[in-house]
Amino acid sequence: MTIPAAHNLPLSGERLWSSLMEMARIGGTPKGGSNRQTLTDADAEGRALLRRWGEACGLTLTVDRLGNMIFRREGRDPARAPVAIGSHLDTQPTGGKFDGVLGVLAGLELMRALHEAGAETEAPLLLVNWTNEEGARFSPPMMGSGAAMGIFTEAEVLAKRSQDGAVFGEELRRIGWQGSADPAALQQLGAYLELHIEQGKLLEEARRDVGIVTHALAQHWFEVVVEGEDAHGGSPMAGRRDAMMAAAPLIAAVEAIALGTLSPTGEPGRGTVGVVEVHPSSRNVAPGRVFFSVDFRHSDPAALARMGEALAARAAEIALARKVTATVTPFWYSPHTPFDPALVARAREAAIARGLAWQEMPTAIGHDAVYMARKVPTVMVFCPCHGGLSHNEAESITPDWATAGLQVLADAALATAGLVRR
Repeated sequence: MTIPAAHNLPLSGERLWSSLMEMARIGGTPKGGSNRQTLTDADAEGRALLRRWGEACGLTLTVDRLGNMIFRREGRDPARAPVAIGSHLDTQPTGGKFDGVLGVLAGLELMRALHEAGAETEAPLLLVNWTNEEGARFSPPMMGSGAAMGIFTEAEVLAKRSQDGAVFGEELRRIGWQGSADPAALQQLGAYLELHIEQGKLLEEARRDVGIVTHALAQHWFEVVVEGEDAHGGSPMAGRRDAMMAAAPLIAAVEAIALGTLSPTGEPGRGTVGVVEVHPSSRNVAPGRVFFSVDFRHSDPAALARMGEALAARAAEIALARKVTATVTPFWYSPHTPFDPALVARAREAAIARGLAWQEMPTAIGHDAVYMARKVPTVMVFCPCHGGLSHNEAESITPDWATAGLQVLADAALATAGLVRR
């Protein structure tokens, strides 16, 4: 086995960890997490810190029209397509220190090590901080990478509104991070690599140092509206068209549908109701309208389709029995997405050469890498996280896990870009 090229570079797990802790102070929460929702003042502050760090190690920054930050380190052969490393700095309202940030700052640590060593690669290297991966403030998620890959148009992204009425494009300009570069230029990358925490507990329970991600599960999101009739809380129960009492069994059906829809290998689906809005939301009024979101995921695309069909069928049954209307509308779909076999093999070989415990696995969670894989050869590397806890202020990893992920990411990236040996 050839020793990966990054072995002789001054990669520093300690410096990576210090950078993670410093970034976490921006938007830090009382319980130890981070709140840097996209296009907020905290997001702008985190971006400014990353810019200072990137420029300090010789990187050139370009910002595109959606606010994606692209740092470039020139290669010996500028005609070669760049090799990019990326993730995101934005968080959930009660996010952790590591989701997304680990991938960005691990890429930065590789750039720092190359700068310190005075090393060159054949292909240029890019470090990307994607705008609005989380989709917490502006939905759907992964807008920056999605628009860059042609999945969304720039116009629809810039026109998106948050729940409080803020407009994406206006907020991007307000915080000073709208550039002029064309996001579609990122479709010309030679490869894309992303390190991310697992957001599950398979690696921790299996005592693995890293996960090599082979593909992404299919996902389908829906929006459900149940409409009945407002009624006084003291009115007789008979004859009510209570939207909440109709929505409740339909919400419960989401879990039942997910657990009961199996793949050919017997694997169940996954179902989540993450948002519920009740109108008029008064203590003594039986609601006339309930909105809720549904997130279905499955390893088998055919099974995922059956889950959506089952939700619509159950909604129709409940609506008929309760004399309400129940509308199920598709909101967002992400297909089963394989990652590049050559890059997967390269990441696996890096883990083996480092003597790390590893396993191959899918991701059930959307990441910028999933959109990138539609146009660009892509691979993900997973880092364990304690208890699988994520999108939570208590999200936690160890410095050793972060370092292992950094090493595999760096080795695979440099094997792809071609480190010039002296």
